[in-house]
Amino acid sequence: MSTLLLRFAAPMQSWGVDSKFDLRNTGRTPSKSGVVGFCASALGYRRDEDDKIAKLTDLKFGVRTDKAGVLMRDFHTAKSEKAAYVTTRYYLSDAAFLVGLEGDEDFLHEIDTAVRAPAFPLYLGRRSCPPEGRVSYGVVPNALLDALKTHPSIADTRSKPRIVMDTDKDGYFLRDLPLSFNPVHRKFDYHRVCEFATSIQSNTAEEHDALAELEAMLCT
Repeated sequence: MSTLLLRFAAPMQSWGVDSKFDLRNTGRTPSKSGVVGFCASALGYRRDEDDKIAKLTDLKFGVRTDKAGVLMRDFHTAKSEKAAYVTTRYYLSDAAFLVGLEGDEDFLHEIDTAVRAPAFPLYLGRRSCPPEGRVSYGVVPNALLDALKTHPSIADTRSKPRIVMDTDKDGYFLRDLPLSFNPVHRKFDYHRVCEFATSIQSNTAEEHDALAELEAMLCT
């Protein structure tokens, strides 16, 4: 099997799995639905193209947390016809993740090409959270777990990286498997994941400074 590796790093990310209008939570790692949506945007898929979304959903998904970031809370004041009210939104600040997708090599190369020249703007969970710096590391000839364990760290951190990935047994269930992004009736199902710590050589770590990367992009 082959695996496509993606770098998700930015000043802010937000991965909502269970959110309501006035309270928008974030998971501590990128969600499968969020990554599927990210790839669908790159490929130019429409929200109601369920067959195309299903092909992305079938890919085996995993993510390694190289830098957990800091949980940040933001307040918004909204106004209805009756009264003003406050909405609360959570973000991950300065986090860095290595995301892996395992599956058909040709399809992974197609996604890789699209990520490098996306059809629609890319963002990490919300439109206000564009990725910074390099996003794709390309397709590697390794199974998902192998690829996540052996790729050099993408952030200089002393914490032990953790991996969350799809599994057929053990683990726990997340309601994070997109069946349809159609705004008329979005549908999600459960998938089973496992989670564990791993070891990465710290001397191979890439320097990660989200704000510095963003400033460089604005100056070019």
